[in-house]
Amino acid sequence: MEPLTLFFISSGAFLLNFPFGIIRIKTRKFSLVWFLCIHLPVIPIIFIRKLTGLNYTVIPYTIGLSILGQFLGAKTGRWWFSS
Repeated sequence: MEPLTLFFISSGAFLLNFPFGIIRIKTRKFSLVWFLCIHLPVIPIIFIRKLTGLNYTVIPYTIGLSILGQFLGAKTGRWWFSS
């Protein structure tokens, strides 16, 4: 596994999830849109991982940075919408 490829895939997971975290904060919890905001970014991440030929060892990195992207996106959304 190349470190640069892992960096780009993990960064992409973060950047893809960040706006979904912002959108998710404005939706009702456990609604369809809320569910889609959490699960929709997973599809392109899996596609990119398979396209680059990386195996399952990158999954913990992409999950971790996806969660971080959702979390920081929600924090940013709360700050943005409160002002």
